[in-house]
Amino acid sequence: MKVLQFGLSAGVAVVLLCLAAGYLGRLHPAGDSFAVFRPQGALALVLLAGGAVMLAMPGVAAVALGVALITGAPILLSRGAAEAMGGVALYQKNMLDRNDDLAGLEADIRAAAPDILTLQEVSDPNLPLLERLADVLPHRMFCTFEDVGGVAVATRFPPVAGSEICAHGLAAMQVEGPNGRVWLVSVHLNWPWPYGQAAHLKRLLPVIEGLDGPVVIAGDFNMVRWSAALARVRAASRTTAVGPVLGSYVGFGPWMLLPIDQVMAPGGGTAEVRPRLGSDHLGVLARVGI
Repeated sequence: MKVLQFGLSAGVAVVLLCLAAGYLGRLHPAGDSFAVFRPQGALALVLLAGGAVMLAMPGVAAVALGVALITGAPILLSRGAAEAMGGVALYQKNMLDRNDDLAGLEADIRAAAPDILTLQEVSDPNLPLLERLADVLPHRMFCTFEDVGGVAVATRFPPVAGSEICAHGLAAMQVEGPNGRVWLVSVHLNWPWPYGQAAHLKRLLPVIEGLDGPVVIAGDFNMVRWSAALARVRAASRTTAVGPVLGSYVGFGPWMLLPIDQVMAPGGGTAEVRPRLGSDHLGVLARVGI
């Protein structure tokens, strides 16, 4: 019994330390890497709390369950802005550079009838999709980005002449929206620490901050919305996260969907997932307020 109690206490301590590290992203990018798995950490604490009850450890159970609720409840209870339901429709998709279902993806985009389309991993084989959608999304721009494929924006709104901006993993275009001019931005960030996301974001934040006027920004950020990195993106773009939190990356299997595809807009909004359609990311269809 003593051995089991010690092992369970040690497990709770390790999970608590990992969860605590996830709140330190402003001090070091490793904190954001821990933050990615905050929901899984909260679930682990719930399970450990159950084990603590079985082993007659009420104090450990109370601590584990309390921290699980504090860290996990805000994610589970996330919601979008209801007033944005009548807003602009945006379809976000990391296509996967080796997408083998472009026809299915095209059909789903047409069925969703978005006003704005943001794409990542737009490789040479994927580029024809933009051309095939030209009848419904006639205005588009594409920016190259590393070997995995570029980023793109397509829209039915007329662009402001000469407004296109290409940066490292970013495509931005200002358009004449229904309520005035607005920037449409597609982003693909590198993987987080120990990879180069922090340095990549440092390059992009001045570009985002320099966009004059309202901004709608979407993409594969390889990061969760509760991270310090995404807080900086929202501050730079003067936007609010579109909710609720949605698992979008399916590469680890259906048991660990990571919510790393994000949509942000001045008035927030609501969102739902779309099928994989040849990718390792689900699509995200959002209604955003500008």
